[in-house]
Amino acid sequence: MLRSDQIMSTVEMVHKENLDVRTVTMGINLLDCRQGTAEETCSRVEEKIAKTAENFVGTCNAVALRYGIPVVNKRISVTPAALVGAGFDKEEFVMLAKSLDRAAEKAGVDILGGFTAHVEKGMTVTDRALIDSIPEALAVTERLCASINVGSSQKGINMDAVAMMGKTVKALAEQTADRGGFGAAKFVVFCNQPGDNPFMAGAIHGVEEADVVLNVGVSGPGVIARSLEKTIKNRGRENLGLDDIAEVIKQITFRVTRCGELIGRQVARDLNVEFGVVDLSLAPTPKVGDSVGEILQILGVDDVGAPGSTAIVALLNDAVKKGGIFASKTVGGLSGAFIPVMEDAVLADAVGKGALTIEKLEAMTCVCSVGLDMVPIPGEVDADTISAIIADEMALGMINNKTTAVRLIPVPGKTVGEMVSFGGLFGESPIMEVRNINKSKRFVAWGGRIPAPIHSFKN
Repeated sequence: MLRSDQIMSTVEMVHKENLDVRTVTMGINLLDCRQGTAEETCSRVEEKIAKTAENFVGTCNAVALRYGIPVVNKRISVTPAALVGAGFDKEEFVMLAKSLDRAAEKAGVDILGGFTAHVEKGMTVTDRALIDSIPEALAVTERLCASINVGSSQKGINMDAVAMMGKTVKALAEQTADRGGFGAAKFVVFCNQPGDNPFMAGAIHGVEEADVVLNVGVSGPGVIARSLEKTIKNRGRENLGLDDIAEVIKQITFRVTRCGELIGRQVARDLNVEFGVVDLSLAPTPKVGDSVGEILQILGVDDVGAPGSTAIVALLNDAVKKGGIFASKTVGGLSGAFIPVMEDAVLADAVGKGALTIEKLEAMTCVCSVGLDMVPIPGEVDADTISAIIADEMALGMINNKTTAVRLIPVPGKTVGEMVSFGGLFGESPIMEVRNINKSKRFVAWGGRIPAPIHSFKN
């Protein structure tokens, strides 16, 4: 039985500490939508999404009201578009993108993900057509997100695809220059992309999934920050060690995850669809008091990026996973601590001070979830440098057998230190310096494939 103090504590988490269910994402299989022509396929895609998700947003809102726990985002993920549109050319993929965007609008969801291809070992003609279509597709749509998986621990890294990614990111920024290059914020490059991730921009409905599945992403960095402050105040810093801190984080994460599990399973029951996973991630927002960076400061670094930052993120990430995995029957997605620069006010402030550099951020991604996420860079950074940064991050994921991703935003016409703001959950930040630009062209030009590591062979 729940004690009254636990109930009141959870209520306080919601009202004072920014506890919420960050996203409920409905995954929809679109493989049965393939028809004889692109026009017929697009029509069938819209029809299926509209029918499947017609009660989705209303049900999420009703369940959130019933339990008093906010559900911030309602999203849809779909089967990777390269599979749905096999044989499409560039123009037909743009047509599909518009159909997906209209379907998302009709369903009333915030974002739709799955304009995606998996090319870690090689690219088909269809994959290349989808990649070529991405700049236009994201420029002419509002809710659509795209992702490309270019590497895995089993297959290696497709450097031909990585070379295309830098050009794609540049083209996205240029085609949305009037919005500060916002198109690049809706595009992410992955290594080891999971098929049950509820967080955008990389959410997809994997081919291994059931026809319709609900995945939940929980948050709570504000809850953990406040709990740590209370613990340090009540017990005294001199009486605590980092193992004690880890235990506090585990206990709070357990409770946060249980909230997500409760909401997700109830929404799934009400919609009569399968429940998938809880993604027990600390996903910050630009709101003050809802920051992963603040937790690092509480635990002992004056500015994020100072020595010790990577060690703290490692502790935090591990404690979140240990606390959350016991709280949910099924855990998946990305699961861990996110460090997206523009979406975390404390991280953005550290960039402005020069405390957090892209090299230090890359080191921190070795022990966190995701990777170089929502990083604004000068518009002058060349495509080859962007590709080389992507290759570095993909190598971390491949060798360490973890999911990593890159979402860089070259801001047209702006340079280091200038501010860029996208509003809402996308946030704002000073533009981060990228050193040694225009020095990686010969490396990127090799193409081919970086082989998978020896530990990938497990047969």
